[in-house]
Amino acid sequence: MAAFCEVARQAMAGSGTFPLAGIRVRAYCADHVAIGDGGDDLAFADLILRMGKGRDEATRLQVVEAVYAALENWVRPQITMPFALSLELVEINYPFAEKRLNTIRPALLARGAENV
Repeated sequence: MAAFCEVARQAMAGSGTFPLAGIRVRAYCADHVAIGDGGDDLAFADLILRMGKGRDEATRLQVVEAVYAALENWVRPQITMPFALSLELVEINYPFAEKRLNTIRPALLARGAENV
């Protein structure tokens, strides 16, 4: 799962849409799931990509395609059971999403990172 997350992070960074300091990829395992006919030989990964408002539709579509394609290309050769991959882009509603404390940006700048 760590490698899967790294593929997503690299795709986001490579898109040119996200500042590095804003990229965060996390994965959660669901303790209980039910898929299709209930068989235990089915698997899925359901991704939610959250991004700030203000990007036009073309940019949002490009990001969805870039991230999905990177993950699809990485996971496809590893599939050993019926598998579904889904990705939904959701825009963050800023009046209700506070992010005041963030010292990641200065740390990345100090390392010489670009697009921070």
